[in-house]
Amino acid sequence: MSKQTSWIAGINAVAAAVEHDAGNVREVLLEAGAKNPRIAEIESAARRRDIDVRRVNQQALDGVAGGLRHQGVAARYIAARTWDEHDLAAMVEAAGGKALVLVLDGVQDPHNLGACLRSAAAAGATAVVIPKDKAVQVNATVRKTSAGAADTVPVVRATNLSRTLRELQKQGVWIHGLAGDAETSMYSLDLRGNVALVLGGEADGLRRLTREHCDSLARIPMPGEFESLNVSVATGIALFEAVRQRLTG
Repeated sequence: MSKQTSWIAGINAVAAAVEHDAGNVREVLLEAGAKNPRIAEIESAARRRDIDVRRVNQQALDGVAGGLRHQGVAARYIAARTWDEHDLAAMVEAAGGKALVLVLDGVQDPHNLGACLRSAAAAGATAVVIPKDKAVQVNATVRKTSAGAADTVPVVRATNLSRTLRELQKQGVWIHGLAGDAETSMYSLDLRGNVALVLGGEADGLRRLTREHCDSLARIPMPGEFESLNVSVATGIALFEAVRQRLTG
């Protein structure tokens, strides 16, 4: 799926895009006569980055915002590439029995998602799967944190994560979920073939239905005092254990 131009609206969203991802902002629309100092800051930042800025009336902003609360500002933005679950089967097949899929079950922090994408790209992951709902999507902050990985590793948005895991299993992909309460060490898993590594969100970890659709649950052994790792750190450890096995096995 190719990139698509879309509109983002709201002071925080537009400010983040202009600051962190100016190369993908095509123009900024500001409400004529707006007195909010943050809108003035956005205008100055956009002009410094040679982004086209136009003053328009409220009706024009209402039209492009599509019902979103625009707060007097919107931007035409090239969205990062995304795929849906129907594209995933072809990606797995093309991997020739060596698919490495990262599944993130409800990551909320854009910095964490960006870091996970960066690790996935470095590990040569086949795809990263994220839910369409109740999870952060690929936005300007994610793209900045990912250091370009958001545009190199396929990000698959799954409408139904459990169904996506079932479809992966039908293709011969082994689903391994990481959970701190699991008895099995991650280092005892065979990660050399078609594998999906599933990690949960920051607060609650893997959801119940997600856990039930995993072929196994494993933990990262931690002899230190802390009982859990940041999801992006855990993602890096898990992915590169798979890389190590594939390089040495």
